[in-house]
Amino acid sequence: MRRVYVVVQALLVAALVVQFYLAAVGAFDRPHTDDSFALHSENGMLVIPALIVLATLAAALARAPGRLIALTIAPLGLLVVQVLIIVLGNAVAGGDQDPTGPAALAILGLHAVNGMLMIGAAATVLRRARSLPAKTDRVDRAPTPVA
Repeated sequence: MRRVYVVVQALLVAALVVQFYLAAVGAFDRPHTDDSFALHSENGMLVIPALIVLATLAAALARAPGRLIALTIAPLGLLVVQVLIIVLGNAVAGGDQDPTGPAALAILGLHAVNGMLMIGAAATVLRRARSLPAKTDRVDRAPTPVA
C-alpha cells in the first residue's frame, strides 16, 4: 500500500504543477472569456481534491505515522483557503467581474502564493512517503507450514 500512497501523492504533485500551467494558460488567453480559466477551475475543484482524499486514504491504509497522514490532508485545507482568497478578493473589488483595484489585486495575488504552499506541502509529503519503511507494504500473515 505504501507504493500506492507514493504514486497517488506523486500524481497530486503533478496535478498541482499542472494547475500553475493552467493558470498561465488562462492568464494569457486573449480575449479573456468566462472559459479562460475553465481547465484551471476544473482541475482545482475536481482532480486535486480527489487526489488529496485518495492520498490520505492510502496513507492511512499504509499505516503511515499520524503526523504524515495529517500533512497529507493539509493541502485540502489550503485548497479551502484558495477559494476564500478568491471570494475575499472579489468582495473587496465590489463583486466586479474584473477586479483590478490595488486592494483586490493584492489579495488575489495571494492565490498564487498559497498555491506554492500547496505544492511545497505535497512535495514534502511525497518525500516523506517515499522514505517510509517497506515493512508498511507487508501484510501480517501466519507463517506457512513447511511440508
